[in-house]
Amino acid sequence: MSRWLTTLLTCLLVQNVLAIDVNPEDETSLKNAAKTVATTMIDFYNARDSKDIPGKFDETWWEGGSMFMTLIQYWYLTGDSQFNDAIQEGMYWQKGDDNDFFPSNYSQYLGNDDQVFWGLAAMTAGELNFPEREGEPSWISLAEGVFNGQIPRWDMTACGGGLRWQIWPYQDGYNLKNAISNGGLFQLSARLALYTKNATYAEWAEKIWDWSHSTPLLRKTWVIADTTTNAANCKDHGDHQWTYNYATYISGAGYMHNYARLFPTNGTESKWLEGITGLIKTSDQFFPESGGKQIISDITCEPINKCDRNQKTFKTYFTSWLGFMSLIVPSNVTSEIMGKFKASAVAAGQQCSGGSDGKHCGIRWTKKSEWDGTIGLEQQMSVLGVLNAVLVPFAAEGPYNADNGGKSKSDPHGGSNPEGSVGPEPITTGDRVGAGILTAIFVIFWVGAISWMVVGGK
Repeated sequence: MSRWLTTLLTCLLVQNVLAIDVNPEDETSLKNAAKTVATTMIDFYNARDSKDIPGKFDETWWEGGSMFMTLIQYWYLTGDSQFNDAIQEGMYWQKGDDNDFFPSNYSQYLGNDDQVFWGLAAMTAGELNFPEREGEPSWISLAEGVFNGQIPRWDMTACGGGLRWQIWPYQDGYNLKNAISNGGLFQLSARLALYTKNATYAEWAEKIWDWSHSTPLLRKTWVIADTTTNAANCKDHGDHQWTYNYATYISGAGYMHNYARLFPTNGTESKWLEGITGLIKTSDQFFPESGGKQIISDITCEPINKCDRNQKTFKTYFTSWLGFMSLIVPSNVTSEIMGKFKASAVAAGQQCSGGSDGKHCGIRWTKKSEWDGTIGLEQQMSVLGVLNAVLVPFAAEGPYNADNGGKSKSDPHGGSNPEGSVGPEPITTGDRVGAGILTAIFVIFWVGAISWMVVGGK
């Protein structure tokens, strides 16, 4: 045997030995794999330049919320509490002065999608009874603070509604309406509805879904556009396909389906079931031939090695959100995709063969045992997400709500917008008009402020 072939085989064998072995049918195997992946992810977090600011990542803010959300799921599914102090510290530090995850240090450049991910992290903490600290607001009230902060931004100046991608007029993307911002608020509203049984949240969830369904963001064919523009009255569409866009609408529909079973009204239960099944079917595109149609891939960027750090996290949400949703919808709805998550978890573990320790994970799981040469916190988060999803069936119960053991207390007036916060009354036409007026005032104020700064700076 030639020397080069011997060397090659040795490298392949070493790589296979160093990869993380995952048995998706064995809870202990999954927990051990998840612990290895989570520990490496926290190593990246602790080594960041901004480590003196709890919850703040280098050059990004929103990823802190998504990482903590994934770690909260990990704690619930494994019982490993070693990261809980870091989670609590970061979540409370970034909650902002008004308990709405809109901290003044970063608010000038945040988008609606950035903020909602922290709200979904708080929602996850509340649903899973993650420990709260005395003297701090409840997790559910923090999620409600995000809801109350975003509802007044519902924009009636174009397209008949919808959230803009960005919050401030001077930001690129302010004139776009996108799937993740609207889908994120939809999901948050749906989960708050199921947790609190407050009908206002359910009404807003249905309103956001129906509005999205009237645009290319949620087509009748169940294809989701990433973006659409105010200039085209939301008739155009940016068609890059991303797993997390589908995940947020699918998961929110699952919570609304469960809510509709508790409060039956004119066939809405079937409405949500149709949405879930249609969107999951369209999501087949994310399981390409290169992975035997069983291994998940963000097909827009992975095959060409062009995923940025944000995009490397997207599979986290698709797998973990649908995994938890499987607990609250009929099992036949999610059985096929949960099977694919098992295959994806095995392949993801084989991608965890990089770095000096041979345990750092890549992002292209369809390459299986051939490590793709990348490492990072985002790669670790994606692998932890799919391991969490496969661990979900081993969970005895959950997600909790106020009627079945949820300990976190609701505060419908949470956050900085008590006048616009939800109370026991459902939304009215006046509420809708008020939201449009607030948006108009907001735009006028900022245009004036920017004009003043331009003139004053000359």
